Amino acid sequence: MGQGPAGAQGPGSGEPLRPGRRVRYIRDEAVPSAPRMVLGNALRVRREALGLKQEQVALQLGVSNSKVSRIESGQHQFKERDLARFFAIYRVDDPAEQAQLRELAEHANRLPWWQPWSGVAQKHLQAVVSFEDMAQRIRTYEPQQLPGLVQTEEYARAVIATGGGDVQQREALVALRVERQRRFREAPADKKLICVIDEGSLRRGYGSPQIMRRQLEHLIELAACPRYLIRIAEQGRYNVPVHIGSVTIWDFSARILPDIAYAEVYDGGLIFQDEEQVDARIRGFDRLRGVSLTPERSLQRLRDLLTSGYYR
Repeated sequence: MGQGPAGAQGPGSGEPLRPGRRVRYIRDEAVPSAPRMVLGNALRVRREALGLKQEQVALQLGVSNSKVSRIESGQHQFKERDLARFFAIYRVDDPAEQAQLRELAEHANRLPWWQPWSGVAQKHLQAVVSFEDMAQRIRTYEPQQLPGLVQTEEYARAVIATGGGDVQQREALVALRVERQRRFREAPADKKLICVIDEGSLRRGYGSPQIMRRQLEHLIELAACPRYLIRIAEQGRYNVPVHIGSVTIWDFSARILPDIAYAEVYDGGLIFQDEEQVDARIRGFDRLRGVSLTPERSLQRLRDLLTSGYYR
């Protein structure tokens, strides 16, 4: 998930690609927020436990079906009176349960830390940051460039520059990426990044040979930290299952949300919530990880590339 050059923006429907499939294509529509999705997911679980359909809840609330759908999918801001009405419909009478849901709603309605960058960060990038911030484990594979969380500032600046935009916008996006990295490094110790790096992306230069050498040195430093689990998918080996393409999987603690998968495309991003589709991407990632170099051999491959003179 490199979040590399920013693609052109345009209208996006935000609707599932197929009936019954929870796939969201994000370009410039309302951004799903992870905290709002946690609350929406909790309400959906209660609705389904009572055997209610969204249409029935919408009728009792006196709102449209689409509003209930947006609430459950994390695209709608909560108000106290809305939550109280949900309590009545879903029979949430326990004060402790009510307090927990109110706390979730308060968290969901706070301005996110990345709000200062909302004017320059594309909608799909804002969604990525939201899930990344709340996930306990991140599994990612990028075939074209290094994932954003392991990039040096110089490398990030060179990648972002390929997408155009003025200097001020590009520098703002670099600052956002650096801040994401800082927050990841300083998160609780159980937050992990499992990163499969395509060897081709190590040989695809950005910026200059000097920038690439410093990037390799940075990866070697990260490989020594238990928070980062780095493996390399070899370029010269046959039948490596890299056909899964760009993929990121977010795992959340205490099952506050089901696993979510993400694929970045040229001008937006696809968020997968359908269990079958997410599982397929998890299996594909795990197969790729299994045939990639071990962490020890990956570290040696990074050192070999650094000393080989490939980037003179």
